[in-house]
Amino acid sequence: MRKIILIRSISLYFAMYFGTLIAQGKKESSSDNLLKDSLYVVNKVKVLNYSLKQFDQLFFEFFEKKSDSKMLLTKSQFCNYTIQIGIFSDRLAALYPDQKQIAAENKKKWFAESYEDYLLSKASPKK
Repeated sequence: MRKIILIRSISLYFAMYFGTLIAQGKKESSSDNLLKDSLYVVNKVKVLNYSLKQFDQLFFEFFEKKSDSKMLLTKSQFCNYTIQIGIFSDRLAALYPDQKQIAAENKKKWFAESYEDYLLSKASPKK
């Protein structure tokens, strides 16, 4: 009887602990999603009208800043770049209908970029 109560107590503890971790993760992700959604609304029309030259400039600017060891992008800057690059996938899908699936996958990939992963990559020693 005591063994059953002990097992149930331990199970309840772990369920509450992991439930709290999951809930905290969702809160962070929802705040990220709110930022990304607002950036999407602000940038959609502008980016859909970009020329390929403007997009290339944006794309290379992002990678230069991202790889610069002396520079750290803010969360807003990082998300702004990734969302704009993702939005341009919609333009490519419109220009090249046969590439619609690839454009949708690229958009999804760019929208899923994580600022926390970016920070971790900055913190890790370069070889």
